[in-house]
Amino acid sequence: MNERGQKNTGQKKRRGESFRICRETLGFMAKTAWREKPVVFLVLLMRLTADLTGRAREILLPKFLMDELVLLLADAEKTAHIHNVILYAAIGIGVRLLEGLLTTVADQTENVAEVWLQGYIDRQIGARAMEMDFEHTEDPDALDVKSKAQEGMTWYSGGILGVLNAFYRMLSNVLVLCGAFAVVAVTCPALLPVQLIALLLMLYLNMKKNQVEVDSFLKLSKSNRIFGYVFFQLTNIAYAKDIRLYDGAPMMGRKMDENADKQVRIWMEQGGKTRTYNWGMDMVNTLRDGLSYFYIGYLAILGRITLGDFSMCVASASALYQSLFGIAGGIQDVVKRCNYAHRYLEFMDYPAAMEAGTRPVEPGEHTVTFSHVSFRYPRSEEYVLRDIDLTLKPGEHLSVVGLNGAGKTTFIKLLCRLYDVTEGAILIDGINIKEYSREEYRKLFGAIFQDFTLFAFSLKENIALEKSDGADRERLDEVLRLTGLYEDAYKLPDGIDTMIYKSYDENGTELSGGQQQKTAIARALYRDAPIVILDEPTAALDPLAEYEIYRQFGTLVGGKTAIYISHRLSSCRFCDRIAVFSDGTIREYGTHEELAAREGGIYAEMFREQAKYYEERAEASSGFRRGNCSTERNLTDNI
Repeated sequence: MNERGQKNTGQKKRRGESFRICRETLGFMAKTAWREKPVVFLVLLMRLTADLTGRAREILLPKFLMDELVLLLADAEKTAHIHNVILYAAIGIGVRLLEGLLTTVADQTENVAEVWLQGYIDRQIGARAMEMDFEHTEDPDALDVKSKAQEGMTWYSGGILGVLNAFYRMLSNVLVLCGAFAVVAVTCPALLPVQLIALLLMLYLNMKKNQVEVDSFLKLSKSNRIFGYVFFQLTNIAYAKDIRLYDGAPMMGRKMDENADKQVRIWMEQGGKTRTYNWGMDMVNTLRDGLSYFYIGYLAILGRITLGDFSMCVASASALYQSLFGIAGGIQDVVKRCNYAHRYLEFMDYPAAMEAGTRPVEPGEHTVTFSHVSFRYPRSEEYVLRDIDLTLKPGEHLSVVGLNGAGKTTFIKLLCRLYDVTEGAILIDGINIKEYSREEYRKLFGAIFQDFTLFAFSLKENIALEKSDGADRERLDEVLRLTGLYEDAYKLPDGIDTMIYKSYDENGTELSGGQQQKTAIARALYRDAPIVILDEPTAALDPLAEYEIYRQFGTLVGGKTAIYISHRLSSCRFCDRIAVFSDGTIREYGTHEELAAREGGIYAEMFREQAKYYEERAEASSGFRRGNCSTERNLTDNI
């Protein structure tokens, strides 16, 4: 196929794709509006009635009034013509009042529906973002699709009503075209080719302009996301201390300026390109109006049309062109808005990263097996974990240790099926976890990650989460006591119903770092899942609170299976087995006694270094605070 044939084939494919996008988007918009807010279609009907009566008034009423006034001035029978003038004026006033009433009611109703529908779309995007595979939350491509969905359904398309209104305007122009064409064809037919030629030129220029705007939208997506991230971090009080102490505002300001400059350059590039097309459209309009007025005036001078006909022809020619342009431009506008809004549909149908199983999880205790598991993150060639092979029996407590970057947290993410393994398999009771329903499977775990999050809800809601509406008060108090948070919780203004942070409640409280970590531990325990995962659970606790957590470790997790990740090896004494991660694999595996006694072993070396640190700390403490260092001694004994 030659180059021209390939180009034609490409254009056909693009047109077919554009038609598919419009069909899917319009179908979605209409179905959603009909299901959620059917009053939208009553609004469109009121607007259509107002528009058609308004166009009829503008085209026909001036003709009748002018013809009657001309006859009145020509000494014809005055009484009848005065009566007609008053009648036409009254009709004009009545129609105008009807238009105003319909438009006002439609505007007010539409404003309410628009807010509701936009809230509905925002809720859908939020729900989809929370439900989509965790892998996508760390994928720049997926985040760009989400950003385009939000922007495409707001600023650019106008949302559901923006798309439906654009389609309605196109249909309204079809009806106006029929009436205006009939008038022009009868009274001044030579205007038809003038309007048609002007229309074709305007469509071409408008099409080029729309393409520039769509291209700019695609370029702006990533820049908008980065700009929004930096902007909101600057104003987020959670980062206030770090920004001030480390003088981060200038750097973040520069980042914001850089991305703002990128956006400005894109807008300037768009403005430069569209300016030429706007000037071209202005010139076409000027020539069209000049030729139209000249021709209609010429007919009036020759006496071929009356003064009323002149007025009607001018109005009809304008309506004809506007409706023609409105139809063609409306098609382009609908296509453009649908392309923007379709980003929402793409996000809602974003492909899953993991297989969805259906097998239910049987109640009771479970055996966890990692069978030769290897893993590398998407878009990365480097393996984070290699050939992980271990079995965790029901009720067994496993301590996972290793230096930063050894793969400990990734190990937990795979177990929780936030990612799927690259090679090998993870089995629960001998069954590949991919076969289980993800929702049921994740109920097996009560996990606290080192980068846990507390929400601007009440303390009770932060602990119970999905169970907060029917929270068991006794169970809540139990986990609060176990984590050492009970007294602090009930000292708060509203007890466990006190809001965390002051984002939405001026009486909210700011928990200390240790209190936040205890809250996260309480959340994991309250879930009462058969497998408990604690990833650096005591990092923000003071030595005394840390020791209490260790001392009650057996009580905290009870007979549940537990995985405990910590850099502080004193926690390992409370576990049945220890897995030492290094270079992405398990280098050592055994009990504390076995590994501590291994000559030249990784764990033995780490253990000796930490024991030496605690001994030096205890000795330093006893030098100036004798008799008050039981915590240090206990920790040293545990090491």
